[in-house]
Amino acid sequence: MTESTVAPGNSSPTIGAVILAGGRSERFGRDKIVARLAGRPLIDHVLAAVPADWEVVVVGRPRSTARTVRWVLEDPPDGGPLAGVAAGVDTLGSEIVVVIAGDMPWVGRAGSDLVDRLRTAGPDVAAVVARDETGHTNPLLAAYRREDLEAHLPRPAHGRRAKLLLDLPHLALDVAGNAGRDVDRPEDLPCEE
Repeated sequence: MTESTVAPGNSSPTIGAVILAGGRSERFGRDKIVARLAGRPLIDHVLAAVPADWEVVVVGRPRSTARTVRWVLEDPPDGGPLAGVAAGVDTLGSEIVVVIAGDMPWVGRAGSDLVDRLRTAGPDVAAVVARDETGHTNPLLAAYRREDLEAHLPRPAHGRRAKLLLDLPHLALDVAGNAGRDVDRPEDLPCEE
């Protein structure tokens, strides 16, 4: 395919976000993506952190959201986060792909910060990955150069570990506070309603 994803006269790469919302929420006990924090579903907190000019695809079964998004499912369903990333990448047309887990309601500016760092990195850097305050790097909060990501994704990705993405040449970007935190259990939500 030779279609360009850069608008004429615009040298900035296009950006898209893959929001992963396809998990079973087994540790949470119910669909955590729609669990409420400060009066809004977790997914709406994540979507509010994504700039309005980014293309957005959410991987998972469709739910009601405050922002209009495109929904896709990995094939076969329940393939895990890496299969979700692959399904999202196949749907997006952007040159930079930001992956954000749908259970990270405090992500804030982290996605934009990852993109900013990737833009200033050399061409040999395929990704910028968030590193939380405990030193954990998270391939599900990262900005990737699409071409490198597509070349590295195993096909099929079903059942494969997302940590495979850390094999790409990457930089780690420290994220402060709760930005790198996800929600696994009900007690992870201080104000669940």
